[in-house]
Amino acid sequence: MSHSTVTQELIAEKFPDYLDNKQKRKTIQRTEVLFRSLNSLPKRKINWQDLLYLPLLTKPKRDYTIAPPVAIDQSGLIRPYWKGLFSQAMKELSELEQVSVTDFGAVGDGQTDCTEAFRQAIGNGRRRVFVPGGTFCTRGLKLPSYTALIGSDTEETVLILADESPKKERLLTNKDCLKGNHHIEIAHMTLDWNVERLPKEERTSAGGTTSSGITLAHVQFAHIKKVKIINPGLHGVDITSIRYNYFGDGRRSILGSRFIWVDQVEATGFGDDGITTHHSDDLFITNSYLHHPSGRAHKTGFSNSNGIEVDDGSQHVVLANNRTAFCFGGVEIKAHETSSAASDTQIIGHYSYHDNRSYNFRHIGHHQGEDTQSQSAYGIRAAYLVSDSPQYTDLYVKSTPRALVVSAYQRVAIHSFFAQAGQDEQDPIAISIQYRANQVKLRKIKLEGYTRSKKALRISETAREVSIVE
Repeated sequence: MSHSTVTQELIAEKFPDYLDNKQKRKTIQRTEVLFRSLNSLPKRKINWQDLLYLPLLTKPKRDYTIAPPVAIDQSGLIRPYWKGLFSQAMKELSELEQVSVTDFGAVGDGQTDCTEAFRQAIGNGRRRVFVPGGTFCTRGLKLPSYTALIGSDTEETVLILADESPKKERLLTNKDCLKGNHHIEIAHMTLDWNVERLPKEERTSAGGTTSSGITLAHVQFAHIKKVKIINPGLHGVDITSIRYNYFGDGRRSILGSRFIWVDQVEATGFGDDGITTHHSDDLFITNSYLHHPSGRAHKTGFSNSNGIEVDDGSQHVVLANNRTAFCFGGVEIKAHETSSAASDTQIIGHYSYHDNRSYNFRHIGHHQGEDTQSQSAYGIRAAYLVSDSPQYTDLYVKSTPRALVVSAYQRVAIHSFFAQAGQDEQDPIAISIQYRANQVKLRKIKLEGYTRSKKALRISETAREVSIVE
């Protein structure tokens, strides 16, 4: 049974109408009405100092728009507003010259270094490269524009990093981060980052955007589908700009990615996050399963390893029918203090199992009374969220379990939320709306198992305009 089907059935146990397209459309519409009842926020003012940052590949945040709500097609699939444009653009990849890596000398014996054979097969792009069954060793591959890299199946085709690969190596990335690339497809294979090549006590990340299974930086129109990623040093998949930006809230990196669809990805053993996004627009993450991180990119006991992380400067992101398990955060929408928060995120269906914080929406450094108000943490629409037994974790030893936490974010609307307390619950708070959260509306919330809690839903005195709608 596929991860997509398992996730649908698990969510449907709590929300039977999740399998009914007509009822699902109604819930999405009701979520939108709930969201649109919240006031728009003032935009950040542009000032002359913004020009000083251009050489540092950063720009002021100017886009404060909200994307149209997702649609559901006749087959029941979720469609963001740009899905038609994406499908039309990606048709060109089916017309490319088709080659096999074995025609260029690649041997799938798990020992032979096939890097050069892959490079020759890929060439300068405009090729659809087939990778048959077998285990192929490489020292990392870079994909130019108009390239499709297609395996036989996740159980048959494996790409593994060679033992001599440095810690910073990515298994797959695009070829030219500065000029940018476009029209890339990666499908039907397993990617093994080969963490066993590193000492067990060593952290697995070299910093920055390195050390991941797949990194797409400054890419437009890319499709990652039916890919399994094992033990990446940092992230399973990172959709990003050419560098992360830490020049202040209200600023974003330039040269980000756009129109990327990540579908049916399984990642496990990741050092930080399963799937993460940075400073990129119009992203679609669906039918994926992210579970059991190692947390080895961080200091032991302080690992913020999330299943899906919509991070610094991301905009117009849609998550649909995903599942996470045993992570620090199931879904975390956030930013670091010195960067813009992710804004305008839609979630339609997510199942979180034994994550420490199933849904964690926050802008670090903009929480407390003495902190400055976030200029960018706004716009979350969500429906059909399930939090199954949040629990304590060795990943982040001081973090208490929560089904939902909202900090610093404004304009948050959640419709149809279910939380089941874990059996070892010692701090029985399910939902915490706290630290400068503003304009938060929750509708059809059901909490089970929080029998020892005097207040399973906690609203901080610093939160404003919070309402629970029947």
